[in-house]
Amino acid sequence: MAMARRSPPTNRVVAVLDHLVAARGRRLGLSALARELGISKPTCLGIVTELVAAGYLVRDPRTLTYGLGPALVAAGRAAQRSFVAGDVARRHLAPLAERYHATCTASAVVGDEIMVLEAVAPPDAAPVKVGERYPFAPPVGLMYVLWGPDAELDRWLAKEPTLPVRMDREHLRAVVERCRTSGYLVESLTPAGMRLHSLMAGVAAYELPREVRALVGEMVSSLGERVYLGADLNPRRRHPVNLIAAPTYDADGGQELVLTLHVGASVTGAAIARRGAELVAAADAVTAELGGAAPVRSRWASPSGSPSA
Repeated sequence: MAMARRSPPTNRVVAVLDHLVAARGRRLGLSALARELGISKPTCLGIVTELVAAGYLVRDPRTLTYGLGPALVAAGRAAQRSFVAGDVARRHLAPLAERYHATCTASAVVGDEIMVLEAVAPPDAAPVKVGERYPFAPPVGLMYVLWGPDAELDRWLAKEPTLPVRMDREHLRAVVERCRTSGYLVESLTPAGMRLHSLMAGVAAYELPREVRALVGEMVSSLGERVYLGADLNPRRRHPVNLIAAPTYDADGGQELVLTLHVGASVTGAAIARRGAELVAAADAVTAELGGAAPVRSRWASPSGSPSA
C-alpha cells in the first residue's frame, strides 16, 4: 500500500494537541505554545481558536492560557471503548482461529476509514496489522453498513468510490436481505480478485490516473457479485470463499464491530453455514458482553420496504 501524502497544516494541529497532552494539565499561553512548537503566533492562534470552538481546547479568559477541552474526553471514551471492544472480540475469536486455523479480525469504521482493531492469526499465516486502515467507500465497506439502518447504507453508496464499480441494485437488495436474515455475509473472490482488492483498498487507489482507475474498475466485480447469497450455496458443492463476516451491536442496536473469519479456500456450503453460525454466535457473545443489543428488524426497513441501493 502506498504511503498517503502528509499534510503540514494537519501536522501542526496534531502537534498542538500532543504538546498540551504532554503538559499534563499545565496550561500555556499563545506565545509560549508557539515558541515551544516552533510555529508563528498567527498560525498558532488560528489553530487554537478553531480547537476552542470545537471544544478540543478551552481558553481561560483570565490568564489567556489554553488547556485540553471536554471534546477530548468524549473522544477518549470512544477510543477506550474501541480498545475494550477489541479485547473482548479477541477472546471470542481466538477459539475460531484455532479451530479453523484461520485469521480472524475485529474492525470498525473510525471517521472516514475502516480500521482493524484486533487480529488473531495462526503462527504460519500472513500477519494482519492492528491499526491498518482502508478508505470507507465503495467497493470497500459494504459489511460495515449492511446490518445498520438503510440510511447508512445509502450514505455509503453515495460516497465517491475508490474505483468505478458496476451497481446491480436489484441484486444488491437481495444480498442485503439475505445477509440480514442469515446474520452473516459470505464474500467470494478469485485469487486474482483478492490480490486486486487488497492492492486497491489503499489510499493509492484515489491517486491513480482516471484512465487506469476506469480500466481496473472494469476488472472488479460489482458489489453484489462479490457476495454469495445463502440460497445459492449447495451444502455438498464446494464454493471459493474469501471471508465470512458478522456484526456486533451497541446498546442502541447500532452496528458496532465487524468480526471476520478468513477462509481463502473452496469449502462446501455446509462448511460455510457451520462457520457462519459459529461466527454469529461469537458476535452475539461480544455484543452481550459489551452491553449491546441486536436491532429491531423494523429499523432496517426504508419507507419503500427495501434498501435503496
